[in-house]
Amino acid sequence: MKKRKGLYSWLAALLLVTVFASGCSGGGQKEGGAASPPKGEDGGKQVEILLGYYSSDSSDAKMKELIDRFEEQHPNIKVKTQSAPYGQFYQKLDTQIAAGQAPDVWLSDGVYVMKYAQRGAAKDLTDWIVRDLKAEDYYGLDFNKDAEGRYWGVPQGIQVGVLFYNKDLFDKAGVDYPTEDWTWEDLKSTAAKLTVDAAGKTAEDAGFDPASVNQFGLTFFSITEGWFSVMKSYGGGVLDEKAENSIVNTPENKQAFEWMVDGMQRGIITDPVDLKSFQSNTAVFPSGSAAMRIGIYARVQAANEAGLNYDVTLLPKGPDGKRVSPVIANSWVINQKSSDKKAEAAWEWIKYWATEDEVQKQWTELGEAVPVKKSVAQSDVFLKAGEQPANRKAFLDSLEFAQTLDNNAVWEEWVGKFNENAERAFLGDATIDQALSDADAAVQTVLDDFYKK
Repeated sequence: MKKRKGLYSWLAALLLVTVFASGCSGGGQKEGGAASPPKGEDGGKQVEILLGYYSSDSSDAKMKELIDRFEEQHPNIKVKTQSAPYGQFYQKLDTQIAAGQAPDVWLSDGVYVMKYAQRGAAKDLTDWIVRDLKAEDYYGLDFNKDAEGRYWGVPQGIQVGVLFYNKDLFDKAGVDYPTEDWTWEDLKSTAAKLTVDAAGKTAEDAGFDPASVNQFGLTFFSITEGWFSVMKSYGGGVLDEKAENSIVNTPENKQAFEWMVDGMQRGIITDPVDLKSFQSNTAVFPSGSAAMRIGIYARVQAANEAGLNYDVTLLPKGPDGKRVSPVIANSWVINQKSSDKKAEAAWEWIKYWATEDEVQKQWTELGEAVPVKKSVAQSDVFLKAGEQPANRKAFLDSLEFAQTLDNNAVWEEWVGKFNENAERAFLGDATIDQALSDADAAVQTVLDDFYKK
């Protein structure tokens, strides 16, 4: 694997923070290279591995049940766990990686897999995946594949974007529900009929006040659940195929931004200031304050808890008929610094998770993610998991045109720079041309600092 200067600066910075507290450890295993397939158990001697994952109360209990079951099936493998809420988990994990003390296997947010791979923290799983897994049995194996065809993780659960819509608000307005043939222009024209100001006027009525909207036609707020799918379906995007160069400043992206900025200025789509009036960006749709949203599967839980009468369908098409859904394949990765024995035991855990229908079924019942194994995802266990949404198949169909979020080693950094400039356009603080030009330069600087130094 090609070494990057960014790897050393990143590790060095974190190591300075942790070396005194941790006492440090050696590690020292060489970077890169495909992992060798496991050679079997070590004469019955028990191997202990540390498994890390982010969790909630409900998922933590289920994870421990599944770990107990795994240990019963693999008496020579002992699993210790390290879990914490999402933010705390990744903060600690970065520190542990820098100190050579990371778990042997951990649950990575899908957008971070390439970060760990390109910074030398994750093991190349290509040989094991090719040997032990049938690609056609799974959704999302290729979402962790790099430009050279190497695999760096195995999906644990998948989040893919669809269009959520509130059926009661559509019925009240006498508007037909979204269809799979919609374009983004169809969405906006319908959203205008569903946007209502404090005086009860819609965005189509004379005298409508976009500064006092009580009900939005559409809400979105992020790369995953907002601008990425619009830009991509208009033929634009942020990074090139290698995810090492910016392609922000293009006519296609300008067209996508014109669609978004127009919707925000007219009060049809939530802008960053509108979102601040809610407890969180994700609260707008469950509260009944927006008729539609771009949302991943995890948003089903909040909509159901709010008691909404809703359903989902495919995201709209762009001007040329192109349709793109954002996807995040949260995945298991193995520590590059783990010993061969521990790495082999960690692979047994991943195989257990990926190949056993019963494991997939039990995890699916939590309702947090689309199952990875097709035999479970295409069964009633997922498709009939609850009364709502009725069209759960839309999540599976969306995987046919899903794209990852231009994931790379500096994903968080370039997303931050892009968002800063996009927000200026969304709020009218910069022209679209200026915002795209500035975003292009800022994103490229981040990429150059890591890939071209």
